[in-house]
Amino acid sequence: MNTRQTITLAGVGAGLAIAVLWRLGVGGDGFALPENPTVWELRGVRAAAAAVVGAALAVGGVMLQSLLRNPLSSPDLIGASSGAGLAVAVAAYLQYLIAQGEDGLASGLANELGGALGGGAFASLGLAALVGSLGALALVYALSQRRGVVDPVTMILVGVIVSVIAGAATVFVQSLMPPQDALVVQRWMLGRVSDDIGWAAVAIGGGLVGVLAFVGVALGGAMDAAALGDDEARSVGVSLGTLRAVLFIASGVLTAVAVVLAGPIGFVGLVCPHVVRLGAGPAHRVVVIGSVLAGAALLVAADAGVKSFSVQTGRVPIGVLTALIGGPVFLWLLLREMRGR
Repeated sequence: MNTRQTITLAGVGAGLAIAVLWRLGVGGDGFALPENPTVWELRGVRAAAAAVVGAALAVGGVMLQSLLRNPLSSPDLIGASSGAGLAVAVAAYLQYLIAQGEDGLASGLANELGGALGGGAFASLGLAALVGSLGALALVYALSQRRGVVDPVTMILVGVIVSVIAGAATVFVQSLMPPQDALVVQRWMLGRVSDDIGWAAVAIGGGLVGVLAFVGVALGGAMDAAALGDDEARSVGVSLGTLRAVLFIASGVLTAVAVVLAGPIGFVGLVCPHVVRLGAGPAHRVVVIGSVLAGAALLVAADAGVKSFSVQTGRVPIGVLTALIGGPVFLWLLLREMRGR
């Protein structure tokens, strides 16, 4: 790595450390590092969950941008997050219907989406989220082609439409649920890191994100070559079919992990890769590593911000804060893309 890349990675790493310290010190009485071991654990697991979700979305954004050769791609903007969210809501509702006669069932969905997510719940809802995210990606990709070439702006428009349809379908499923569970789904769809999330879910999600981030680093050279064009990539021995299949599946898995742990959260996969590229340049190995750190830092900081103040209805959903940050960045990138055409 050159000096510029080293400084950038050090900077985002320092940002992550500051965000974690902020999150560990934020409580009901202002900033103060806890003395109670139980409080340490509760805040620690939530900080770890936010870091996993942020890293998953950021690396998923890098992979989608490389796969689609579209700097505006991210899991939320092209429908992957909404598709995963719809699939999770449907799967959870089907579980509710199957076990409807059991005692205490009314709180079962609330427990799973509320963050407890034991290994079995994570596996079942995670599989549903994976199917939903990959299905949405495939649909958007198919509908965005013009004469065999994916048009970047068309892809965004199609992605927005798919997201709206999936969101409306999720609201419909939500309306079929008991009031308690419907409220949980409503808040979950806005993006949230639950206080009740368990270490098992964080460990499973973190393991998947770690493996796929390593895959992204290993494929960094191939992604660099693919960015130059198909002919250039083939000339240096890159198997584009294999590369695209791996990036497609990996981005779907990363989106599924993030959605299961915290619901659909927007703009992290768009903002973080671009921030790292501005500092470190376009080399994908460094961008993947930097995006892991930047995504984790952004989500942990946003979660700390959520915990720092309350409103009359409780806490502001974490997805609201990321949208307020990412929305203007997206508009800037979109206008720049349109002017460059």
